[in-house]
Amino acid sequence: MKKATWLLLILFLTGAFRIEVLAKTPVKVTEIYSANSPLIDFRIILRAGSINDWKGKEGINSLTAFMIAQGGTKDLRYQEVVARLYPWAAGINVQPEKEITTFVGTCHRDHLEQFYRLFSDLLLNPRFDPDDFTRNKDFALSYLEKNLRGTDDENLGKEAFSIAMFANHPYGTAGASVVGLKSTSLEDVKEYYKKTYNTGNIWIGIAGGYPKSLIERMKKDFASLPDGKFTPVSLPAPKKLDGLEVDIVEKPARAAAISIGHPLNLTRKDKDFYPLLLANSYFGEHRTFNGVLMNRLRGDRGLNYGDYSYIERFTGGLGSNSRFADVNTPLRQQYFSIWLRPVQPENAHFSVRAAMYELEKFVDKGLTKEEFEQTRKFVLNYSKLWAQTLDRRLGYKMDAEFYGMKDDYIERIERELKALKVDDVNKTIKKYISAKNLKVAIVTNDAKNLKDAMLSNAPSPIKYQSPVSEKILEEDKTISTLPLGINASKTRVVPVSQLFENESPGVTIEKKDDEVKK
Repeated sequence: MKKATWLLLILFLTGAFRIEVLAKTPVKVTEIYSANSPLIDFRIILRAGSINDWKGKEGINSLTAFMIAQGGTKDLRYQEVVARLYPWAAGINVQPEKEITTFVGTCHRDHLEQFYRLFSDLLLNPRFDPDDFTRNKDFALSYLEKNLRGTDDENLGKEAFSIAMFANHPYGTAGASVVGLKSTSLEDVKEYYKKTYNTGNIWIGIAGGYPKSLIERMKKDFASLPDGKFTPVSLPAPKKLDGLEVDIVEKPARAAAISIGHPLNLTRKDKDFYPLLLANSYFGEHRTFNGVLMNRLRGDRGLNYGDYSYIERFTGGLGSNSRFADVNTPLRQQYFSIWLRPVQPENAHFSVRAAMYELEKFVDKGLTKEEFEQTRKFVLNYSKLWAQTLDRRLGYKMDAEFYGMKDDYIERIERELKALKVDDVNKTIKKYISAKNLKVAIVTNDAKNLKDAMLSNAPSPIKYQSPVSEKILEEDKTISTLPLGINASKTRVVPVSQLFENESPGVTIEKKDDEVKK
C-alpha cells in the first residue's frame, strides 16, 4: 500500500497527471515583427461568425462580440475603459463577419503594457453588464430596422442580393435578424461566449515593434480560456441559378441601388483566381476609372456615381481615407458581383441592361492583348498599395492562412500575373463568369412597375440631360431592347419591412399586387 502511495506521489510530482493540461489545444499565433515600428497592431480573430449563430438567435455572435469590444471588464465599466484608452490615443474595434470575427486594437509601444492588459482583459474577463447589453442590442436592432431598411440603400441592396443568392444557406443573413436579436437574452450571450470563446477558436495576430516575450505571454494568457478545437461549419453548395432571378426590394427611395452576380467556386488559394483578378480589374476595379463598367455607364452616359465588379466579398473602400477592401472578411464560398451605385429610378431598367450588355461582351470577347498588358501593369503596381501598413499586412497574412495558402498574397499576385498570357485570362473568364445565370437585387420605390417592365422586356430608352455622341445613342438602341432572359417564376417584389426580419429572409413571400398598391 505504501509503495502504491509513493508511486502516485512520484507520478504527480513529475507531471504525469498534467497530461490533460499539457494536451490543451494551443492558441494559434500569427506575427509580423518590425523592430522599428512604434505602433503595435493586434488582430485577435474568433474563428466563428454569423454562420455560427444559434437557430432562432441570429445575431448572437455579433452581439457577443460588441459586448466585448464595446463593453467593460470585470473591474472596469465601459465608460472607464473608454477613459483609459483616450489619453493613449488607442482604439479597440470589432469586425463581425460571416466566417470569422476580428477584434482590432492599435497602440503606441509607450503604452503597450497598459493597453495589452486592458485589451486582453476585455476578451478574457468581459463584464457583460446589463446596461451594455441594452445599449448594444438597441444599436444592432437600429442598424437593421433604421439604417438598412431606412437610409442606407446602397448596403441594403448588397445585403438583399447576398441574402437572395445564399437563401437557406449559412451565409444567407445580414449577420443578424430582428427576430433573432429580440429573442437573445444576456444569459444567451454569456452562454455563447462560454461555448465559443475557447483555445481552438482564438487566433492571435500581432504586428509591430513588440517585445518578443509578449508572444509567450499572450499564449499563456489566452490558454486560460476553456479548451476547444476549431471545427468549421459545414457549408452546402449554393443553389444553381436559372436565368436572371430578380428580387426587387420596394421602399421609398430617391434612387435605385442595383447588385448583380452569382456564386463563384474560387478563392485566393486557387491558381485560376489570379487571371480572374486581372480580368475583374479590367472590367470593374473598385473606385477607379479603369474599369469598363465605370467608363461605359458613368463616363459615357453619366448614369450614376460608380459601377464596379468583384470576384470576392468586398466591404469597406468607401471612406475618404481608402479605396481598398477591408481585410479579414474571408469566405470559403465566394461570389462574383456587379454593383451599380444608385441610379435614377427611371433609368434602373436601362442600367441593368447596360451592365448585362457589357458583361456579355466581357465573357464573349475577353481582353485584347493590349488591354491585357495595360491591366497587368496596373494590377502589379496597384496591388502593392493594398498592404501599405503593418496592420493591413497582418490582415492579409492571416487571410492567406485562412485559405490555406503557403505564400504571401501580394507576392503571389506578382508571381502569377507575370506568368500570365492573354489567352489564360480569357479562358478563365469563360470558365467562371456567367452572363446568363445571375441573381439581381434592385432597391426602388416603384417595384411592381419595374417588375412588369422587366418581365415583358419592355423597351427602356434613356433620356440624357446633356448631349452625347451619336455612337452612344446608336448603341443605346441595342441596349434599351436587350432581352434579359428573366426567370419569371423566380422574380419577385420583396417588401423592405420583411427583409432582416426572420432567420431566413431569402424565403420572404412576395406581396400581392393589391398590397403593393397600398
